[in-house]
Formats: sequence, C-alpha cells, structure tokens
Amino acid sequence: MRGVFSLIGLVLVVLAVALVARKQMANPPSGAQATATSPAAPAQQVQQVRQAVDALMQAPRPAPDEAK
Repeated sequence: MRGVFSLIGLVLVVLAVALVARKQMANPPSGAQATATSPAAPAQQVQQVRQAVDALMQAPRPAPDEAK
C-alpha cells in the first residue's frame, strides 16, 4: 500500500514538472532582442573585468607585520 502511494506521488510530481516545463518552452523570454538599454556586450564585459583586474594587480599590497 505504501509503495502504491509513493508511486502515485512520484507520477504527480513528474506531471507537475512536465506541465511547468511545457509552459516555459511555450513562452520564450522577451529579452532576446538587443536594445539601447541592454547590458554591455560580452566582449565589453570581458574587457571591463580585465581592466578591473589589471587595476587591482597594480595596487600596492600593505607590508606584513613582522611582530608575530
């Protein structure tokens, strides 16, 4: 009896996930087109990250305390 309820519960969960997946696939996201307010292109983002890392690498590190 316990196995039957487990199987029914599993089937209900699989059906719920299938319905949600079908709904997600039917309505693609509307942000697929680029607009003037869209975030920077991936190449620009890579360049910005590279510049930020270079700036951090150029900053001097504080000297460690030798009094330990």
